[in-house]
Amino acid sequence: MKTQFINPAIRTGALVMVTIFIMACGNNATHEEKNPTKGHSETQASSMSQTADLIFQDQKGKTVSLSSLKGKVVFINFWATWCPPCIQEMPSINKLKQSFNGNDHIVFLMVDVDANIKKSTGFMEKNQYDLPVYVPASEIPPSFLGDAIPTTVILDKKGNLIARMEGGRDYADPQMVTALNALIKSDE
Repeated sequence: MKTQFINPAIRTGALVMVTIFIMACGNNATHEEKNPTKGHSETQASSMSQTADLIFQDQKGKTVSLSSLKGKVVFINFWATWCPPCIQEMPSINKLKQSFNGNDHIVFLMVDVDANIKKSTGFMEKNQYDLPVYVPASEIPPSFLGDAIPTTVILDKKGNLIARMEGGRDYADPQMVTALNALIKSDE
C-alpha cells in the first residue's frame, strides 16, 4: 500500500519527524519528541498561545519574541555552560547554523537557562562559535523546556511546535539540514 501526503504541511511534518526519529535512534540520551501538528490538541493550542508571550534577551539588552519571528523557522536550544551534553553538541549546532548562513528564513536562538549572558557569551567567543546567545526574558513553558537540558525546540513558520528533543544530538547530520530546508521551503 502506498501512502501519499497531499497537504504540504503534513508532508513536511512527516519528513521532519522521520528525520528526527532516525537521528534519535542512535542516541542513548533521554529524550522526548512531539509532533503537535497531527491535530488540534490541547497541547498544541496551549503551546501556541504561550509562544506569543515567550521573550528572549541578548547581551545588548535587545529582546526578541517568538511572535515576532513568525514566517521563519525557529531553532531554539536550551543549554548551560556547566552541562557536558550541551557542550558536546555545540560544535554540531554551530556547523548546522553555518550551513544556513545568509538564509533569512531560519533563526537560531541559543538560550542559556542560567540567565548568565556574560558567561555564556564568553563561552561562545572562547570556542569561536557563531551562535547567538539569549537568556529568558519571560517564563519558559513546560511544553518547550521540561526537566532536562539540553533541550531543542523547532518551530515552523507559523510558530507551531514541530519537534522537541531532550538530550544531546549530532545536529550536523545532513538529514537535519534536509528537514530544516523542507520546513523553510514549506508554504505552510
